[in-house]
Amino acid sequence: MIDTHCHLDVAEFNQDRIQVINNAFKLGIQGIIIPGIHATGFQNLLNIAANNTQLYPALGLHPLYLQQHTSKHLDYLVYLIKLYRPIAIGEIGLDYWDKNTDKTQQQYFFEAQLSIATSFKLPVLLHVRKAHDQVLRILRHFVINRGIVHAFNGSFQQAHKYIDMGFKLGFGGMLTYTGSRKLHSLAKSLPAQALVLETDAPDLTVASHRGERNSPEYLPECLNALAQIRNEQPEFTALYTTTNAYQIILGTI
Repeated sequence: MIDTHCHLDVAEFNQDRIQVINNAFKLGIQGIIIPGIHATGFQNLLNIAANNTQLYPALGLHPLYLQQHTSKHLDYLVYLIKLYRPIAIGEIGLDYWDKNTDKTQQQYFFEAQLSIATSFKLPVLLHVRKAHDQVLRILRHFVINRGIVHAFNGSFQQAHKYIDMGFKLGFGGMLTYTGSRKLHSLAKSLPAQALVLETDAPDLTVASHRGERNSPEYLPECLNALAQIRNEQPEFTALYTTTNAYQIILGTI
């Protein structure tokens, strides 16, 4: 298994990060993608990933941290990409959940980072909430043919538009809740070659740990939920979701 979206660098893991990573690997997780969210955390993220070849760093300016971003951080992002060559640009995107958000500024940083990803031929890790149509429209103006739409919860039609562009769709802990009927329907009906697993730890935890910190250790529960929804053997689900993740990480088909 590969956890394609896990914020191992944040403070919630400061006390037991190494133990969490070791536990996850013992459970069969062979890779964890760590997306960046703001420039002040980039170096710490890179330092954590540098200690283990199974930890894959991504760097990006998250739309929900808009107040922390400046245009200089885009230059810093380019500098670090040249120096460290992360596996992706992310977590980037648009989040229109808060109607008072500055959509113009969000779009500015999103488009600037898509341009950077295009220049370095890197995939992108997308955060999209209440803005799938806008993101799809913007993506058409950039040469981006690999990426993951993290925590996908759009429509079936939007899903296929992303898939046609070469994107994978991330599914995680929300699959373990019986009330996630729309998500279950999506996960069941979408093609296997489009699906990847994620936790989004420390957020969006599985049902068995509701109210607690999420962890990459719980990825097997996400796997089992996806396998059950699709009426598959978990080993088969693990095989294709891992293959799909490597297509993004390594650029292999």
